[in-house]
Amino acid sequence: MLSSTDFTSASWELAVCVDHPNEEQQKDVTLRVSGDLHVGGVMLKLVEQINISQDWSDFALWWEQKHCWLLKTHWTLDKYGVQADAKLLFTPQHKMLRLRLPNLKMVRLRVSFSAVVFKAVSDICKTLNIRRSEELSLLKPPGDYFKKKKKKDKNNKEPIIEDVLNLESSPTASGSSVSPGLYSKTMTPIYDPINGTPASSTMTWFSDSPLTEQNCSILAFSQPPQSPEALADMYQPRSLVDKAKLNAGWLDSSRSLMEQGIQEDEQLLLRFKYYSFFDLNPKYDAVRINQLYEQARWAILLEEIDCTEEEMLIFAALQYHISKLSLSAETQDFTSESEVDEIEAALSNLEVTLEGGKADSLLEDITDIPKLADNLKLFRPKKLLLKAFKQYWFVFKDTSIAYFKNKELEQGEPVEKLNLRGCEVVPDVNVAGRKFGIKLLIPVADGMNEMYLRCDHENQYAQWMAACMLASKGKTMADSSYQPEVLNILSFLRMKNRNSASQVASSLKNMDMNPECFVSPRCAKKHKSKQLAARILEAHQNVAQMPLVEAKLRFIQAWQSLPEFGLTYYLVRFKGSKKDDILGVSYNRLIKIDAATGIPVTTWRFTNIKQWNVNWETRQVVIEFDQNVFTAFTCLSADCKIVHEYIGGYIFLSTRSKDQNETLDEDLFHKLTGGQD
Repeated sequence: MLSSTDFTSASWELAVCVDHPNEEQQKDVTLRVSGDLHVGGVMLKLVEQINISQDWSDFALWWEQKHCWLLKTHWTLDKYGVQADAKLLFTPQHKMLRLRLPNLKMVRLRVSFSAVVFKAVSDICKTLNIRRSEELSLLKPPGDYFKKKKKKDKNNKEPIIEDVLNLESSPTASGSSVSPGLYSKTMTPIYDPINGTPASSTMTWFSDSPLTEQNCSILAFSQPPQSPEALADMYQPRSLVDKAKLNAGWLDSSRSLMEQGIQEDEQLLLRFKYYSFFDLNPKYDAVRINQLYEQARWAILLEEIDCTEEEMLIFAALQYHISKLSLSAETQDFTSESEVDEIEAALSNLEVTLEGGKADSLLEDITDIPKLADNLKLFRPKKLLLKAFKQYWFVFKDTSIAYFKNKELEQGEPVEKLNLRGCEVVPDVNVAGRKFGIKLLIPVADGMNEMYLRCDHENQYAQWMAACMLASKGKTMADSSYQPEVLNILSFLRMKNRNSASQVASSLKNMDMNPECFVSPRCAKKHKSKQLAARILEAHQNVAQMPLVEAKLRFIQAWQSLPEFGLTYYLVRFKGSKKDDILGVSYNRLIKIDAATGIPVTTWRFTNIKQWNVNWETRQVVIEFDQNVFTAFTCLSADCKIVHEYIGGYIFLSTRSKDQNETLDEDLFHKLTGGQD
């Protein structure tokens, strides 16, 4: 039996700082505890000593020196290693956070600072009615990101009044599970699939959601265009190295906000991190589609992704069209059921997923793999040679392309046969100049094998381009996504077609736009305002009849077709190299890029990865591919954990299917992305 003096000597004093929300200053409380007391018992003692009647259920203990939460309340202080010198903070797990959304709207809501970021983002997205939260994450921007906008206020050019959408009463504030928000696949459609307006009749069914119909419209509708002055102030030309530095701010999905030094009421960016958009559905995804459109729009306007002038004008025309429809959307009457069915059928081919949309078609004999055969022009770049194309007879079958001197020699040996699995496919098109080219970068042992194909007309280009794109993913033309891809390419080409000058002239008289709002500042400087307006209106004739949601999906689709789409850059040093390179991470591949020239050097497909790991001591990422190919690199512009998570995250997203009923294997995500540190 222990005497009272023995018991007293085994106990010790523990100092706990109480972060009381109703008091400005934190209050220090000293408890007498023993090492075998569990964390729950410490919290109970603490609440009894504070002696304030309130709901303490959201409070937990935070260990400042170790930078961790003590959330396992059944663990003893000895098991955690807590001793008398520990500094503990008794604080709410849910705190206010300011998030700037892709449409630049600031939202203030209560977020869990104790849950891992993956779970916190899931709760945030449920509050904001954004499905597929695994595609988004939180980005801590560079220190000067928010300061740039404040300079404007001092100059009094055009003061920006920060309009914050306050969702303080969000269901993420409670410890209970979050409500499904405004989307639920068991309900009838909750958004009009034509204009994206929320169905007010269903709004009352979710009274616990902080998103009122008005707030929902703010997130689901496009914001008015920024003035050219505001756009110019935000614009900042960036090299690949600059872009790589911006990507250093992604938060670790396997750790909590508190563990990563995020403060209460701090500003973070909520962005689509993974460019793999699964199951976009206009009936449920008005907010998601709009935020995705806004992220794409700003990427184009601020030249975070490169595009040709012709493509810039198409993006401008779609923006102009969307901004006009967004202004009038509130006055549109709700559509009848038959109209909903018609637009749903029309949009079925526009469903943007990893593998493309599905279209109704007759079942084909899958044993008979289709082939393409036609005359195309070929150019193989060599030093000191002009770009001269030569005609050959090309045959495309399975995932390989072969070419012969003429059609009669097709049964013999080809001049060359190339497997396009894992290659880079880049459009080289100028519709006005009747140029329909395909640039292929085919991985070989010592780098990339480059070749250019030239087609005669749109239809030929669409068929061969779609075949090349599928082959690069290891798929043949027998795949169900081939025909929809051909139609999508043709549709995009038709948007580039020039219209008659008379239509544009009449539109110019009634012009109600500032053309510099819809193009990047660099593009705006090249043209006079009227000339730019005329060219935008000319492109607008091709999209003028599109409904609002379809126009946004077209914009997203056009963004996806750009050569640099989905590439996230990091500055790395490959093992054995004496110079720095850029590593591009995409949804299906890694690309080694020359930092000086921006030219791709080597491509590795995720499908060829056997395993990858991180040496946490040397901070080196090692990847093993098929055929005993290894590569290793250290990250210079960011922590190697960020790149490690990107690779694992994309591989995780590739496992999704519609049969999963939107439930995610969170353990698998952390297994693929968490590392071992």
